[in-house]
Amino acid sequence: MDYPPSFGDPNSHQNDHYASPMSLPPSATPRSASARDDTHTNTSSDNRFYRRPSVASKKSLPDMGPPSTVTSHHPNSVAPSTPFSAATPFTPRTVDTSRVQPSLQNIVSTVSLGCKLDLKRIALQARNAEYNPKRFAAVIMRIRSPRTTALIFTSGKMVCTGAKTEDDSIQAARRYARVIQKLGFPAKFLDFKIQNMVGSADVSFKIRLEALALAHESYCSYEPELFPGLIYRVIQPKIVLLIFSSGKVVLTGAKERREIHEAFELVYPILKTFRRLS
Repeated sequence: MDYPPSFGDPNSHQNDHYASPMSLPPSATPRSASARDDTHTNTSSDNRFYRRPSVASKKSLPDMGPPSTVTSHHPNSVAPSTPFSAATPFTPRTVDTSRVQPSLQNIVSTVSLGCKLDLKRIALQARNAEYNPKRFAAVIMRIRSPRTTALIFTSGKMVCTGAKTEDDSIQAARRYARVIQKLGFPAKFLDFKIQNMVGSADVSFKIRLEALALAHESYCSYEPELFPGLIYRVIQPKIVLLIFSSGKVVLTGAKERREIHEAFELVYPILKTFRRLS
C-alpha cells in the first residue's frame, strides 16, 4: 500500500505550502492557494517581528483615550462595569457651604464693687453718666472702647452690657470699676460672671412658622397677633430661640459661647425641613 509522503520527509514538496499537519490535502487546495500562502506568511512574520512604535509616531497619533473596558489577568481582579471616558473630568465632592454659624451680638455680665455707692455724686462727677431716680434707680454710664453701657446700683452691684466678646466684657467692667475708684470710693472687682449671651443668625430662606408650631407644639409658642416671631425653647442646652419667617434667628439665654452653637446645630436641620419654597 502506497502512503503519501510524510511531512518529515525532506524530499516532500508538501511542506512548501502546508506548515502544519492539520492543513488541507493537495486535492483540496484552492486555486488561489499561493496568494493566500503569501498573505499568511507575511502576517505571521509581521506578528513575530512586531516593533513598538517610536516616540515620534506616538506623538503623531491622536489620543483616543483609555479603552472602553479594562481586562486584567489577575485572578482576583474585577473589571469595571462602566467604561472610562477621557472626556469626562473628575468631579470632587462638594462641600456643604450652606451651613450658617451664629454670631454674638451682646454679652451681659455682672460684677460686685464691694461697697455702697452714692449715685448722685457719681452722676455729678463722672463723665458720660446719667441718673434719673424717678425713671430708673441706677446710674447709666457709657464708655467708647469697648463700646458698652453699665448700670451701677447703690448697693455696689454693676451690670455691664453691649460687649461682643468675653474679653471685651471683662475689660469694660474693669474700666467702670476704675472710674468709681477714681471718684474716691473703695471699689473692688469681685464676682465677675457672664449672665447672658445673645447671638443671631440668618439661614437665608423663609420659614413656615405655622407648620413648625404645629409639628413642635411642645417646644414652640407662636402668637402672631402678639409677637411676629416663633419662640422655640431648647431643653439641652437651655436656650431660647426667636425664629422669624424671614429666616432671621435670635438665640438668647446662654452662659457660654458653645451653648449657642450647640442649640443652633440642633435647630438648623429642623428649620430646613420647614423651608418655604415659594
